[in-house]
Amino acid sequence: MDVFTPILCVGLGIVVVVLMFLGSAVRIVQEYERGVIFRLGRVVGAKGPGLFFIIPVIDRMVKVDLRTVTLDVPPQEMITNDNVTVKVNAVAYFRVIDPEKAIIQVENFRSATYQIAQTSLRSVIGEAELDEVLAHRDRINTKLQRIIDEATDPWGIKVSMVEVKDVELPPQMQRAMARQAEAEREKRAKIIHAEGEFQAAQQLREAADTMAGEPQALQLRFLQTLTEIAAEKNSTVIFPVPVDIISTFTELGKELTTLLRERNGHKAETPGGVAGEIPRDIPRE
Repeated sequence: MDVFTPILCVGLGIVVVVLMFLGSAVRIVQEYERGVIFRLGRVVGAKGPGLFFIIPVIDRMVKVDLRTVTLDVPPQEMITNDNVTVKVNAVAYFRVIDPEKAIIQVENFRSATYQIAQTSLRSVIGEAELDEVLAHRDRINTKLQRIIDEATDPWGIKVSMVEVKDVELPPQMQRAMARQAEAEREKRAKIIHAEGEFQAAQQLREAADTMAGEPQALQLRFLQTLTEIAAEKNSTVIFPVPVDIISTFTELGKELTTLLRERNGHKAETPGGVAGEIPRDIPRE
């Protein structure tokens, strides 16, 4: 029994070493990861996802996440092309499409992409004017995405989107823009008012021309106005009688007299004078 004890201990030790060796050789990579394998310092490829084996001590694996990374660019002060100081922040979205390049070509691809995003944002804002930054932000975003994507392409990085989040103006610039906007609104209001006055004047001129050519239209309008005034029973209205109305009734009287003469064959007489004359004594209300 004493003879087999050392042999048993040695056997157990060998088994433990073999299990540890096999455990260090087994690697498991998630679906969204890849494992870049270095063998004696040289890259032999990227493996995964799933279960695979490496040679312990000889091989070394570096995991790379392939999911999209959100990179927040903090606010920083910069000067636009028209010498206005603004504070701008942005956000970039990128992912690794080539794990080998992301490990070999750059020491830390996250930090490198962050620095490229900062410098590119400052450069693009410096080339644009304030109005373009405020009104055409989509152009700024597209230009930033193209520049950062071209700079990170040798690292196996794909920049899918860059968005300018906020543009903060100095207080004096905000007050100046508020005054400009107010002046612009007043300008539009005056233009609209002037156009309305012009259209009203044109319509009044057309109405005057129509009434000048048709005296009856003016008289009908006068009678309509009297009807509207008469609706107010608690008021007394004194108005002059236009000569046109008197002449109209006179003409109607003459035409009526002519018709009666032609019908009866003799001169028609009307009580109180000639037909068509308006009695002088008009009773007052």
